[in-house]
Amino acid sequence: MRIDLHAHSNVSDGTESPADLMRAAAAAGLDVIALTDHDATAGWAAATQEARNLSLVLVPGMEVSCRTDTGISVHVLSYLHDPEHPGLLAEIGRSRDARLTRAERMVEKLAADYPISWAHVLEHVADGATIGRPHIADTLVTLNVVGTRSEAFANMLSARSPYWVSHYAPHPADAVALVREAGGVPVFAHPVASARGRIVDSATTGEMIDAGLLGLEIHHRDNPPEGREELQRIAARHNLLVTGSSDYHGTGKPNRLGENVTSSEMFARLEEMATGSSVIR
Repeated sequence: MRIDLHAHSNVSDGTESPADLMRAAAAAGLDVIALTDHDATAGWAAATQEARNLSLVLVPGMEVSCRTDTGISVHVLSYLHDPEHPGLLAEIGRSRDARLTRAERMVEKLAADYPISWAHVLEHVADGATIGRPHIADTLVTLNVVGTRSEAFANMLSARSPYWVSHYAPHPADAVALVREAGGVPVFAHPVASARGRIVDSATTGEMIDAGLLGLEIHHRDNPPEGREELQRIAARHNLLVTGSSDYHGTGKPNRLGENVTSSEMFARLEEMATGSSVIR
């Protein structure tokens, strides 16, 4: 089986609808695909319908945006949680509201130097989507301010940019605990992706494990080889799941569906651990 446990639709920062993402996964020869939009589960229903049409196995999930006390961005993948869990819903709602306010403030700053407006950004946002920097980046591309989304992130939308605005996000250990309370399986996304920015130290990873972390996303294009070796040692020491995935965003990133995959054994363990919701078959 070919199992890809990390992909995004236009409910967050992907470029394809949930249904189109399912069709792309089937066309890529995948047997199992996880939908893990940022801080959102609004795509689950449409993805479920299309996955069943295609006889594709769907893992409903979400990617929770987190931040440490020192300001390091961390992402926690949540698989098969209860999408109606009050505590997790409240925390995700707080994060979504903060991301919206942050995006509006960043656009205000950019508008002082470039021909961008909030109305322009909203043209790039699908119904129910979590608005964030990718939508600003796509707007800048459309306005010919930059050539690609990646260029926008590397420069104007980076934490080093004068247009940068911070926003609230839960501590990763708190997010892990909430996912477990919601019956989900929390997995640390691309833990050593140093090319994206600062990465957490072993103490923070230890806090996440103590809070109930169940897996590490090791096979990911942004984890360097030496980092993957250390992650394998940590996974073995704590009996954690080892997952692999593409982190696909459609045309928003160069990542391709199925470029990294998860073993059938690890997928079976993940499914057994979940109590919040079920795999769609």
